[in-house]
Parts: sequence; structure tokens; C-alpha cells
Amino acid sequence: MGKGAGKGAGATSSDNVVVPAIIAKLSDTELQDFVSHYTVSTAEKTKSMNRQQLIAALVPYADIISDPHKKNYHRFPTERPKFTLATLREAIPKHCFVHSLFWSFYYLITDCICVAAIGYLASYIDYGNIKLLNDYAFIRGALWIFYFWLQGCVLTGLWVLAHECGHGGFSAYKIVNNVVGTIFHSMLLVPYHPWRITHARHHKNTGSCEHDEVFAPVGRSDLGDEPVRTGVLANLWGLFITFTVGWLPGYLVFNATGPAKYRGKNASHFSADSVFIRKEERALVYQSNMAFFIVTALIGLAVANPTNCKYLGLINVIKFYWIPLGVTNYHLVLITMLQHTDVYMPHFRGVEWDWFRGALCTIDRSYGKFQDKCFHHITDTHVVHHLFSDMPFYNASEATACVKKVMGDYYMRDETHYLVALYRSYSTCLFVEDDQNIVFFKNKK
Repeated sequence: MGKGAGKGAGATSSDNVVVPAIIAKLSDTELQDFVSHYTVSTAEKTKSMNRQQLIAALVPYADIISDPHKKNYHRFPTERPKFTLATLREAIPKHCFVHSLFWSFYYLITDCICVAAIGYLASYIDYGNIKLLNDYAFIRGALWIFYFWLQGCVLTGLWVLAHECGHGGFSAYKIVNNVVGTIFHSMLLVPYHPWRITHARHHKNTGSCEHDEVFAPVGRSDLGDEPVRTGVLANLWGLFITFTVGWLPGYLVFNATGPAKYRGKNASHFSADSVFIRKEERALVYQSNMAFFIVTALIGLAVANPTNCKYLGLINVIKFYWIPLGVTNYHLVLITMLQHTDVYMPHFRGVEWDWFRGALCTIDRSYGKFQDKCFHHITDTHVVHHLFSDMPFYNASEATACVKKVMGDYYMRDETHYLVALYRSYSTCLFVEDDQNIVFFKNKK
């Protein structure tokens, strides 16, 4: 629980509701300000609320109010924006929308060379016959850990380029996008076309409580009588499970974190009969599965090592490929979670949701200069990516600088360190109310 959230931290009790000390000590003016900022209530409405009503409205947001990093973010405005998509497009230079096969393949080939070079250099850790490494096992261990992380970052960049193929951001040619996307997503054990289909649905339904495809918010009624997850150990264990099996098999096979409308239905990305696959798309599922299983067969052949190559075999496949792929999958879950989920970001229902409003509910985050570059800036230009998904990825930084001047408070960029933001989001953004059309996450019933 957050700071001041327990009785031991000075909490008081009112009408059987535990009131965290950080809320109980606020003045009426401060309570009104926080209620208007962290709930949907307007400033005018809060003036008509008594102190007990104000406190009751803020109890679910105690962890947010106590967050020492809240100065790094502002709440997303709940009013409809006065600018339009056309306004934003006009603010961006036209050349930003022009595709270049040269630059797309430049980045793709560069990433492939980096993957090969890093793997080649890593082979010297165990097989280079270097005296220092032979004598000190802990140095070899440290180098392997560094390799896992570094290769995982570069593979994430390759994943991002294949992801751009799914949007049409890699090239202006559909055949080029689909061939490149199929090859490189399959190499990273992702069925390209089913993922492309559901990811397009995510972009069409961002910010929707009912229809967003990934990290859809859980409603209060979905919790039933189950206690809300609290405590550092429970959250850390949940994060461990999320990052180890959350992508594969979690999301790709079972559609974990998907919308409630898929529950109890076949929502596997490997099934042509999946609920989100249309009849005319089934052949694409078979094609993607074939590419996927060709790669898994090659992996199995490398594990079996029929040629007795010293660089193959189970242990080497795990070290050179499987663990870096695990790092890549961790990045995919991490980035996806933090692009739209945080204490200041609303979700919408019914008449309050529309595509433009949902697309604006996107957060730009930096993961440091090195990782931002490795990830082809998909993380720190994600707002523009959702607004103009087929824009060439190498022009997104320039476009971001243009649109944020127009967007004002609707442009969301969080400077909180991503690991701090991750724990805040995971521990605080647990559910939303069932009966409101504009909802913010809560973590206390």
C-alpha cells in the first residue's frame, strides 16, 4: 500500500472507511483541488461537497497523492480537445509522411549487423581461450549478463521494425511490409499477421474500456469478493510473472490482459478460429503459423546439434538466443503497459469515447538515450505513432516536436524513471469503476 495508507502510518477511520493520514490532514481547499484534479469532478462541483464527501472521493487515490514523483506528470484533461487530427497534421512538415526504402532498410540492415556482431563477440566469452576469462568465472558471468541485456535491446529494435511493417510505417509497399514483418517477427517467435490484426484493433480502440485489445482496464465488478492486490512482495511477484510469461504464452496464446468481451472465447493468436479473426483472414493465420513453426524447427535443430558444432546445443541456444529473446519480450510488455497505463490517464466508455480522444491517451517516455535509439524511438514518440501510425518511424521525433506545441496539456510525456513509473502503475492502476463513462484507475475498493 502507498505511503500513509495503513493504520500504522497514522490512518484514521470514518464510517468504517480507513482514511489515510495523508488525506485526513489536508485542508478543505487542498481536498477540493485534489478531487478536481484526480477525479472527474469539476472544480465547481467540488465546492458543493462537504469535507466527508471530499475525503471519501480521494481515498482510492491516496497512493497517487503520496507519490513523490507526481511533479513529473499532470492529469490528462477530461474535456474534449478543441484541436483536430487535421490541425495536428497541418503542423507537421509534409516530408515527415514520405517513406524511404533506403532509410528503412538502412535501419534494418544495421540492426542485423549489430545482432550478428554482438553474438560473434559473445562467442569469445566461452570459446575465445582468453586467459583472463578462463581464470575468473565471475567475469564470464558478468559478460554474459551484459550480453543478454545488450542483445535483448537490439532484438527489441528489430521487433519494432517488424511492428512498423504491420502499420505500413516501414514502407509504402504492402508486399515489402508483409515479407519483412513475417520474416523478422517469426524469428522473434511472433505470428506476424494475427498480431498485426489485433494490434490494429488496439490502435482503433485505444482508451476504450470495452474494446481496447491489450491492458484493458479491469472493472470493479470483475474483482468480485477478491481482495485487491497490495504489498510490495505481492506486486513484485506479479511483475515477475507478467514479464516472464506475460507475452508468450500469456498474451499470444491466452490473450491475457485483453478485453472482457474475449473471456471464455478462443482468443489465441495461433488459431484461425480465434474470435478476432475474420474468415477472409484465416489464410494469413496459416501462413504466419507456418513461418513460426519453421523458425521453431530450426531452433530445435540447433538444440539437437546433429553436426556437433561447439556453438550449438541446448545450453548455447539458451544463452545466445532464448535469454536475449526473454529480455526482448520483457521490453514488449514493459513498453506496452506504460504507453497507456498510469494514475493520470483516463479510459472512456460509451458516448465519451471516440478514436481521436482515445489516441491522445498515449504517453511518451524516455528509457535513456541508448535504449531510445535501440528501440527506434517508439517509446518517446508514441503519441505521434498513435495519431499517425503509418508515418515513417524515422520522422516521428521531428513530428513530435511539432504536434506538442499544438496539443498543450493534451500532450503527455512523463519524465519519471520508467522503473518507478512501472511499479506505480502496476501497484496503483488495479481497477476502474463500472458506472462512469470517464474513469481513472483506483487501487482501493
